[in-house]
Amino acid sequence: MDVRGSRCVVTGPRPGVGAEGARQPAYQDAAVAVLDVEAPDVPAGRFVECDSSNPASTDDAVDELGTGRDVVCNVAGLAGTAPAELVMRDNFPGHRHVTERLPDRMNDGVSLVAVASMARFGRPRRLEQLRQSLNRDDLDCGPVRLRDNQVSGNAYSFSKEAATVYVMTMVLPLAERGLRINAVSPGPAEEPVLDDFATIVGKDDLPSVRNLVGRYAESADIAPVTVHPSSGDSAWIKGSNIIADGGIGDAILSGVITGPDR
Repeated sequence: MDVRGSRCVVTGPRPGVGAEGARQPAYQDAAVAVLDVEAPDVPAGRFVECDSSNPASTDDAVDELGTGRDVVCNVAGLAGTAPAELVMRDNFPGHRHVTERLPDRMNDGVSLVAVASMARFGRPRRLEQLRQSLNRDDLDCGPVRLRDNQVSGNAYSFSKEAATVYVMTMVLPLAERGLRINAVSPGPAEEPVLDDFATIVGKDDLPSVRNLVGRYAESADIAPVTVHPSSGDSAWIKGSNIIADGGIGDAILSGVITGPDR
């Protein structure tokens, strides 16, 4: 992982993976600008106020950033215990708006990374719903589908599934502009939102997940994975969903343990 000399943007660098994801480039003396609703306690060269659930706020923040950016790590999002419509608005349409506004301000050959989640096991059976959400241009695509009872599963899982599928659909359009995009899907980590994550996988199931791999992840386990796709030695990684869950996802897929049906 080498992002020395890069001009990085990190959205949502709150305590946990987001904060550590902002620290990683700073450790290499990269210039880091952070976008969030309030100034975070992380080493950053610049703070720009931004509410990613509000497109006007995002537009203002992107304009303030200026041009010449090399790396975007989009961590901003809400946990599953927040109101469902707000989770949907922030975790997918908000992420999409940031992603689509920033490329025009970026240098050629650089990278966008979206932090998704291992809470995406319903994606195959919900693919048609996800495609319909991707086809809507307005920020209300998530809330509208919730109100119309068109979304199965919980809002958090659906929003992360949508974000992952969106990355896959954007790989070729962005490649034509000389840009790369990837997703990173972490598993449970020892951070403030762990209890919220338990509502997604099930409070009874979460300890079995920890017992399977010996511990939960630390933020320092996940953050380097979110930065690595932006480094020069990962130029051929495009449109991928990089799993950083300690092997939990494969254990669920192979039937070693029971996964969430959410």
